[in-house]
Amino acid sequence: MIDTEQPAAASAGQETPRTALRVVVAEDDVLYREGLASLLTRSGFEVVGRARDAEDLLAIVTAERPDLAVVDIRMPPTHTTEGLEAARAIRKQAPGTGVLVLSAHLDTEFALELVSRGEGLGYLLKSRVSDIADFVDALQQISRGAVVVDPGVVAELVNARRRRDPLAQLTTREREVLALMAEGRSNTGIGRRLWITESTVEKHIRSVMTKLNLPDTENDHRRVLAAITFLADR
Repeated sequence: MIDTEQPAAASAGQETPRTALRVVVAEDDVLYREGLASLLTRSGFEVVGRARDAEDLLAIVTAERPDLAVVDIRMPPTHTTEGLEAARAIRKQAPGTGVLVLSAHLDTEFALELVSRGEGLGYLLKSRVSDIADFVDALQQISRGAVVVDPGVVAELVNARRRRDPLAQLTTREREVLALMAEGRSNTGIGRRLWITESTVEKHIRSVMTKLNLPDTENDHRRVLAAITFLADR
């Protein structure tokens, strides 16, 4: 909605007011929903619908084809992944509608899925939205096809990746030793290649085995398992 307090362009040289971005707000908390809708209206957006659950949201998106949908993750009836399912449906049924997920909860799995689905998407934590101008800018960026993710979510995604990556805790030298092990080199061959003593190679290998949680057993060849781990991560 164009701000009615701004004078309309009456003569040449004045800019023509831009069409307001059309937004639907999906949030089961009525006070939060109405407050957000009021904020968006005051910030120059046109709120074309308010939804309390995913079913209402999808009906409004189908009917109105808004530029943006601001969606909570947890909505009725189960308050679990309704917002996630709705975001998926919107991306499939109305790909021209950008989606900003506003959540009180950090769900790294969903955040990772969301940001990998292409353009015009965002994930912000309610508790970290502290500046209205930044929030409005995020919505405008999403409407232009950008992907906007809360820095706290990004940090958690990086940490989660590190936790899943068995090689992340290895030092640079240990990774070099492991790479040469994967090539089938002996301790002597590794030492010659890296210009270190064989005893130093053995020390690095022991550290690699410990960090990769490969205990010394009678049945498993730890060098092979370590090499497989290295190759699988490439």
